[in-house]
Amino acid sequence: MRKITKPVFFIVLILILGFAYLTYAGIHTYYGDIKHSYVKGVDEIRWGIDIQGGVNATFEPELENEDKKITDDEMDAAKAVIEQRLVSLNITDSEVYADYTKHRIMVSFPWQSGEEDFDPAEAISELGDTAQLVFVKGTTQAESLEDENVVLSGTDVKKASADPYQDPNTGATTWVVSLELNEKATQAFADATTELAGSGQISIWMDDDMISAPKVNQAITDGKCQITGDFTYESAKSLADKINAGALPFNLRSTSTNIISATLGEGAKFAMTIAGVIAFIMVAIYMIIIYKLPGFVASIALLGQAAGTLACISGFFGNIESFTLTIPGIAGIILAIGMGVDANVIVSERIKEELNNGKSLNGAIELGYKRAWAAVFDGNITVVFVAIILMGAFGPTDSIFGTLLKPLFMAFGASTAGTIYSLGYTLLVGIILNFFFGIFCSRLMLSSLSKFKAFKKRKLYGGVENNG
Repeated sequence: MRKITKPVFFIVLILILGFAYLTYAGIHTYYGDIKHSYVKGVDEIRWGIDIQGGVNATFEPELENEDKKITDDEMDAAKAVIEQRLVSLNITDSEVYADYTKHRIMVSFPWQSGEEDFDPAEAISELGDTAQLVFVKGTTQAESLEDENVVLSGTDVKKASADPYQDPNTGATTWVVSLELNEKATQAFADATTELAGSGQISIWMDDDMISAPKVNQAITDGKCQITGDFTYESAKSLADKINAGALPFNLRSTSTNIISATLGEGAKFAMTIAGVIAFIMVAIYMIIIYKLPGFVASIALLGQAAGTLACISGFFGNIESFTLTIPGIAGIILAIGMGVDANVIVSERIKEELNNGKSLNGAIELGYKRAWAAVFDGNITVVFVAIILMGAFGPTDSIFGTLLKPLFMAFGASTAGTIYSLGYTLLVGIILNFFFGIFCSRLMLSSLSKFKAFKKRKLYGGVENNG
């Protein structure tokens, strides 16, 4: 680390302070009453039911033929689709139950960030949509999925995503829904586009609405295509989410909705925020008094860690949904910051020991971080394992951790999935950021400060001045 120069401290400091400000305030543009977020701030965090309250709704099948019998498998499929739609919106603090006797599905989930109208009917409007996607030769709606002109349906799509697209003629950027087809559909789509290339169209229908009818200019044989139309990012992502989630086996209508009161509410949320700020300031003061310059650097690193955690929760970039933050999630943030303090204490003590053993200032800093690394890594990696287990046991069943740990945790219920998953998420994110800010960034800043003549005094690092 001897090549680190004096300006490095100021560069890292400015980057951390700028990142912290952007995390708090975000970057937004307004067009009338419409707000578009390029960088999301903390005011766009989606709070859990326990803090902000939410919606409880009961859905029942809406059938054209009342004599049709609904199977348990169909109820399971409808439940799975609703769960997936909630997860695609990063709503992890939710509960979904299926009543197989009365054929009802009960759903509870929190309000959106910035919600003011608190209209339950509006909040649940998209959960029961069928979202049946069909590609059809020509521009006439197919009578059924068995229609000979149907090329493929939503079930043939492996993955859908909202992507920006720049018009080569106008240079304007619009949004499209990109589709990746499965192997069977790739061949069917290749056959259809080869047949219609240069002279025909393939229309795309979502339920009863034709959302696009592009001309087929050439055969598409790689299984990748795009849905174009008058999309905003929000509408393109909504369509992609519905396609990814799949179609419901039957349309659902809400038979009752009600508002769930928060356990704590806005007043408690404000109180927690103030308490958190005060606690952070007190910790910073303590670190500076006890560990002097390393404590000052550690405080800056902790600010970066806290800002990074909030950024991962708020959906820092505008194209990422906010993660649902619950009370246990807040506990995870606090615990992770505590681990960050612990890491910096270990490093500061190691530096002090090396100085008192007669090492030079630069040598003490380098050896202090090197010898503290094993203890810091061991302490933090065990918490990472705990966080992964919590996310696997109580998180979405199709998540990476849920898939890996499914054989071990099939006995766990879904009643606490959201709140405990939030704890695991914030804990995992905080620990990872601790390695970056608490070790890497603090090492850069402290090594840089040690190059200044005013900061070469050993007592500033907890050591005894060498009078020899």
